[in-house]
Amino acid sequence: MFSLVPWKKGRENQIELFRKELDSLFDRFWRKDLLPATESMFDTGWFPSVDVSEGKKDITVKAEIPGMDPKDIDISLEDRWLRIKGEKKQEEEEKDENFHRIERSYGYFNRTIELPAEVDASDVDASYKNGVLKIKLKKVKESEPRKIKIKSE
Repeated sequence: MFSLVPWKKGRENQIELFRKELDSLFDRFWRKDLLPATESMFDTGWFPSVDVSEGKKDITVKAEIPGMDPKDIDISLEDRWLRIKGEKKQEEEEKDENFHRIERSYGYFNRTIELPAEVDASDVDASYKNGVLKIKLKKVKESEPRKIKIKSE
């Protein structure tokens, strides 16, 4: 027969602590930079870091994409989905050097971000400076709530 374990005050803190530790374990397991390049599950490409911030009238997306030519970056917008994709090509190999480790990322990337609000697709500004792609999107004005009268017959 199974016995019931009495609920003790403070146990919810232990459960929350356990959940946080488990989340941290999975986050560390899936981090690309902790895995050797030859054993990485992410060899199909790399993923630039992205920041999304929302102001009163606009949304700003910043992506770290160092060493790229802006013409190799493709940006598209569909509804609330912003897609940034491109390919970072490897530099020419130096014949006189023996490399033991290269820690620069190369290859195809594709990031799709759900925006926190509706935006005007015709009013988007994108700039690229010092390896950071900055995209500014104007938010669509939300319609104001309107009171609707019910007619009685």
